[in-house]
Amino acid sequence: MKRVLLPLSFFLFISFIIYLADTADHNFAFRLIGHIPYGDKFMHGMLYGVMGVLLNYGLNFKSKKIFGFNLQIGAMIVLTFAGLEEITQYWLPSRTCDFFDFVADTVGVILFSLIVWGRR
Repeated sequence: MKRVLLPLSFFLFISFIIYLADTADHNFAFRLIGHIPYGDKFMHGMLYGVMGVLLNYGLNFKSKKIFGFNLQIGAMIVLTFAGLEEITQYWLPSRTCDFFDFVADTVGVILFSLIVWGRR
């Protein structure tokens, strides 16, 4: 049950953050992060990194060999979601499609995955 609830809860949390950003509801947290140098990129890496770890946990750390690399399925799903979410921002007037946000997402997912992989 925990393997389902943890990733699902965090996905709902990130969905809520995306909703707030899409509706231009820049609350205290958004303003605070905006004042930290590279705070936006840091938060992208943290949020998507945690989401990747939780989804990998939910999928019992299953992996698939692609192009000779053993890639975790949860990480691939999260990066696909992150990429699609970033692309949709192109059409939203309150958002900006930023390639470096996706780079931060990717770095976060890889780092968190490596940390967990190293502990297993």
